[in-house]
Amino acid sequence: MTKRIAVVDNEKLRDMEKKKHIQSLCPVNRAGTECMYFQGTDFFIDEGTCIGCGICVKRAPNAIWVINLPEALDKPPVHRYGQNKFALYNLPIPLFGRVTGIVGRNGIGKTTALKILAGMLQPNLGKEEASYDDMISFFKGTEAQKFFERLKNKEITVSYKPQQVDLIPKQASGSVKELLQKVDEQGKFDEIVKELELERILDNDVSKISGGELQRVAIAATVLKKANIYFFDEPTSFLDIKQRIKVSKFIRKLADDKTAVMVVEHDLIILDYMTDDVHIMYGKEGVYGICSGIKSTRNGINVYLAGYLKEENMRFRDKPIKFTERAEERKATGDLQVGWQGITKKLGKFDLEATQGEIHKDDVIGVLGENGIGKTSFVRILAGVDKSDSGEVDTHVTVSYKPQYLESGSDELVSTLLSDAISKYSNQIIKPLNIEPLFERKINELSGGELQRVAIALCLSKDAQLYVMDEPSAYLDVEQRLTISKVIRDLMEDKGASSLVVDHDLIFLDNLSEKLMVFDGEPALRGKAKGPFTMEEGMTMFLTDLDITFRRDEESLRPRVNKSGSVKDREQKDKGKYYYR
Repeated sequence: MTKRIAVVDNEKLRDMEKKKHIQSLCPVNRAGTECMYFQGTDFFIDEGTCIGCGICVKRAPNAIWVINLPEALDKPPVHRYGQNKFALYNLPIPLFGRVTGIVGRNGIGKTTALKILAGMLQPNLGKEEASYDDMISFFKGTEAQKFFERLKNKEITVSYKPQQVDLIPKQASGSVKELLQKVDEQGKFDEIVKELELERILDNDVSKISGGELQRVAIAATVLKKANIYFFDEPTSFLDIKQRIKVSKFIRKLADDKTAVMVVEHDLIILDYMTDDVHIMYGKEGVYGICSGIKSTRNGINVYLAGYLKEENMRFRDKPIKFTERAEERKATGDLQVGWQGITKKLGKFDLEATQGEIHKDDVIGVLGENGIGKTSFVRILAGVDKSDSGEVDTHVTVSYKPQYLESGSDELVSTLLSDAISKYSNQIIKPLNIEPLFERKINELSGGELQRVAIALCLSKDAQLYVMDEPSAYLDVEQRLTISKVIRDLMEDKGASSLVVDHDLIFLDNLSEKLMVFDGEPALRGKAKGPFTMEEGMTMFLTDLDITFRRDEESLRPRVNKSGSVKDREQKDKGKYYYR
């Protein structure tokens, strides 16, 4: 088996003269052996003859990758998308009676793995095609062998919730009620609709509902099908934290002796809360992915943060991701940057109210609240994008604003859009956010996660004293979220600026913020902005409403949600300590 993998992105490497020049530099080709060759206009590398010299990679660093695989990898890939394309090694396996999670970076093969297990993608074992018998033989002696035997014998029925729920309106039409009744194989329509709080949108057309509503409709459609294995690919994207907790409890209840559940999730708080076990997926984004053995959720998340798999003797990240205990929160001593008083805003049937608050220099403030409760409307008023109906906003500074919904229609190059950021903030923004591979891409060619990173870089690179960001963690993986929280925090300190960040990922906001604003009310009807508060005061208010408690993990110091009704949960509630210090 080859110990080296070569991936070529011919979409990015379109210049024929450049490809021919790279071929002419290859020492293997120059010695008379065909290592680099063409099929039509496409460029390929023979992994068997490649010596891994790295010359081609240096000439086209964002289009060619040649990587030595781990020594312990003793089998060919479970699936490869084609010659010199992404390869997936090993598979996670669902366990009956358990909720099994998968954690890893974007582009590492998590969705590919789920699609193979769900029977939506025929694996090829690195060849042309593989039958169930081939898969059974390939995984002989493992849990995967039993899984594929049961799949072959039709003892397993699967149901799969896709990652991209925003594509549902393009694939289905009619009302939410019609869609769900059509897939209801269990006669549980009323029960599932009530549990996922879909009653108010049943008569709405699928094309007219929000991302969060689409997500809950997709989850409902998945569980209404009669199956004994349920796959959920990112079930909490577009959901607010209250909905995430409810969906987590709902998914946990699905697992029993006859039912297995497998989940891909980027929100570590929710992954921890929802799952019993996890698989870690690592490798190189867009090149190859490897699935680790199964671990308990607590241990698996801590191993993922540490970046080192002891059993495989594999370090998959240069540095561990670390959390620290909070120091005593300092009093606001900086100059007043923004103040507001008596703000009201009416948007159709919705009423927003923000009585009084201030943002001072050096403040890093998180904003929490349900969807449809006025958070975006409020930050747009502070950013000067919209005007309030009444009240005062006293702004003493220049504001840079990143909206929730990003414009993606431009054909401008990323390098052109971010020219200021590239020249001024290469080490502080461009490198940590891994923007360089996107330089020659057009804005309208970017994925959701790539567009998000570019929008964050653009916002942070502007000359301002207050940075307002609406849901910057959306579409990003765990590592990107934690990296961005550090980038924002460090940049605010360097610039002597302040930031206001709306998000639903509690671990992201906890890692970022020194203060909190909390919104309450009734979604789509009324919302009230409260704060800013200290983290402890704001979090206690928010977590009390959710009826959950937080503690720190003893090993990694990351925030964790206590299991409902556990000894720790009861102890903290009795003391009124919903949030750790």
